[in-house]
Amino acid sequence: MRIEQPAEMTHAAMLGLGVHRPERVVTNDEICEVLDSTDEWIQTRSGIRTRRFAGEDETLIGMSVSAARKALAAAGVDAAQLGCVIVATSTHPEHTPASAPQVANALGSTAAAFDVSAGCAGFCHALNLASAMVRSGAEQHVLVVGVEQLSRFMDPTDRGTAFIFADGAGAVVVGAADEDGIGPAAWGSDGSQAHVITQTPSCLGGHASGEGADHPVVQMEGTAVFRWAPFAMAEVAHEALKRAGVAIDDLDAFIPHQANLRITQTLARNIQLPESVAVATDVVDSGNTSAASVPLAMEAMLRKGEASVGDTALLIAFGAGLSYAGQVVTLPPLG
Repeated sequence: MRIEQPAEMTHAAMLGLGVHRPERVVTNDEICEVLDSTDEWIQTRSGIRTRRFAGEDETLIGMSVSAARKALAAAGVDAAQLGCVIVATSTHPEHTPASAPQVANALGSTAAAFDVSAGCAGFCHALNLASAMVRSGAEQHVLVVGVEQLSRFMDPTDRGTAFIFADGAGAVVVGAADEDGIGPAAWGSDGSQAHVITQTPSCLGGHASGEGADHPVVQMEGTAVFRWAPFAMAEVAHEALKRAGVAIDDLDAFIPHQANLRITQTLARNIQLPESVAVATDVVDSGNTSAASVPLAMEAMLRKGEASVGDTALLIAFGAGLSYAGQVVTLPPLG
């Protein structure tokens, strides 16, 4: 018996973008009420001036749904038309059930749904999966969400992380298009450096629950990340451009993971971006939102007029694992 599969490949693109930014804005001065640091030191080291923390009523699933609804509206797609929902996150507080089925249910969808855990590279990983699903004909519409609540997984006294991480959500609807709007991904991992960004204590230790229990927090060897990302990711950027058949001079925007302003600036120099290419700097106002940072940075550039719908942009993301991914995309309508 022969098993049938769609024979023709379809063009895939991001059809709509939506974000959720928590209402609470947290300044460096507020961070320094607990952290032994100063506003000047934080800005010099990271470029960050403010970040946003979720309120008590802003859950990871709630932020995902908020961003997703805006993306669906921008795409003109109903939740019932979704064939799959992929949520990229490292801060869903439960190993099971995953967040994606709960997001799908809140939207009124019974689509296949699963989480992707690839650290700060999660959104770009999920975007590649969604593009492959649509191009192969397996699904007509796929929702991709990048979301984090890192404020709940931080040690406020840790000078290596407390001023960096923040909360937020971004979502895109991936669907069929007249032309390809998502290029082939240049992605990979370097597990030999898995120790550079970790969660402590590990779940393998079986820590107790309830009052007084150890609360897992993110820890990072910032110097090691800085030594790796701006140089290794320059090669990934050029590989993504090569695979997409796009010359660097044809780019309109560069949207890297918003890890640190210094990393972004060094990476842009190492890639040798032309001055005509706009560079995302949402980290200054939003901090490092891990898997949410790339869609949030896309939204910020579109909202501020630094980039336009239909522009050609290079996305690069990197983080825990160490995992990384990059692809050339066409910027979508904003919801």
